[in-house]
Amino acid sequence: MEDIYFNIGKIVNTHGLKGDIKVYPLTDDPERFNLLKSIRVFNNENIEKVYELERSRVQKNVVILKIKGIDTIEQAELLKNYTIKVLREEALELSEDEFYISDIIGLSVYEKEEFIGELKDVIQTAANDVYIIKRENKRDLLLPVIKSCILKVDIDGKRIEVSIPKGLE
Repeated sequence: MEDIYFNIGKIVNTHGLKGDIKVYPLTDDPERFNLLKSIRVFNNENIEKVYELERSRVQKNVVILKIKGIDTIEQAELLKNYTIKVLREEALELSEDEFYISDIIGLSVYEKEEFIGELKDVIQTAANDVYIIKRENKRDLLLPVIKSCILKVDIDGKRIEVSIPKGLE
């Protein structure tokens, strides 16, 4: 089933004394926050609240947001550890050969015509992503997302075609 929301950030702390919040971006493009007029914040019980944004700026590896009506450090403190999400239709457009992780989790993985397993998760690293492939009666296979290993991703066909380098088993 398609997710209707995508996580784009995690509120990790306050910033200053006037209610600004510090957000760790969970998106490849932290600048996307500058395009938002409002944000959807979800608490630990997954209850949504929509806030209007006053301003946004990227600072090093975090995003600093100012929410309308959140004017003190005490008010901002209440949002710590909450998640910021966007609706699927609000998500940034992807370029060719890019996929949302939620769209590829669960796809069947094949090398030639041999079933290898199912894509269980994706580890995002600085160098490249790594697919975690759950195999039956074997340890999970960690496969780097590089052109020589990931040959084709077919979301509609629910299939990923791979080439496993020798020694990686």
